[in-house]
Amino acid sequence: MKIDGVFSGGGVKAFAYVGVLESMKEQNLQLERVAGTSAGAIVASFIAAGFELDEIKELISQLDLTQLVDPPVLTKLLPFTKWLFLYRVLGINKGDKLERWLELTLARKNIHTFHDIKPGYLKVVVSDLSLGKLIVIPDDLERVYGIQPEFFPVAKAIRMSAGFPFFFMPKKMPGKYKKKSLMVDGGLLSNFPLWIFDNNGSEIKKRPLLGIKITDASEDGIGPRDIRNALDMFHALFSTMKQAHDARYISKNEKQNILFVPIKNTGTVNFHISQTAKENLIENGRKYATDFFKNWSR
Repeated sequence: MKIDGVFSGGGVKAFAYVGVLESMKEQNLQLERVAGTSAGAIVASFIAAGFELDEIKELISQLDLTQLVDPPVLTKLLPFTKWLFLYRVLGINKGDKLERWLELTLARKNIHTFHDIKPGYLKVVVSDLSLGKLIVIPDDLERVYGIQPEFFPVAKAIRMSAGFPFFFMPKKMPGKYKKKSLMVDGGLLSNFPLWIFDNNGSEIKKRPLLGIKITDASEDGIGPRDIRNALDMFHALFSTMKQAHDARYISKNEKQNILFVPIKNTGTVNFHISQTAKENLIENGRKYATDFFKNWSR
């Protein structure tokens, strides 16, 4: 059965998506159009590129997240300078290694720009801090920036969407204005873009739409936070911003088409996660997906 899918962000927690995909294969569910934010956009791009489940599992098993961390060389010699870079360029890591890994991975399927993907079959959510806009790539490229979508690199779009604020430096996007826009994690404005295919009208009715959302708790709510200092307040603020837009949308729609995958005690940008933790995340995704599909009406 063919369906469309939307993947939420979740950082390293997105290893759970491998388990979800395994369960989907057991249910003979085949994803057609896909969309995502941040880590969800990475998974969506692999699916849109034509990677099979076994290939995605291999990519995940071989990936050493620490190899994607690329702070400026000076910070290795003088550790305190990372705070200067954080102040001046708004991030600790350049994100070039992440983008390069995405380029090489997608190139295996001859995917370079959005011209190489069937129109409408991959949508990536990014936040434009300079314009204060939520951007959907490739849909908004020409209207907002005057950029032809077919020439825009898929890897760059994914890197922008996965640019977790302060952990990665913002990417710069040229456009219709003199100053370039600063692009960061799409989760800042919409971490779970379940709405993204709504503009297609009746086309959405051709296939069921499944949303897969990684959450820190159950779908009933995240519970009160213990805010004791400025850092706690920042994390709470960022988390609230990510949840607010999507929570309002979800409340107006049937939750029967949303697969929630609760994950606890795993940091979003914990790039030093162990192999055992990865396997536990995968198993967690498989468990919740299997339980969900037992009652999904489709």
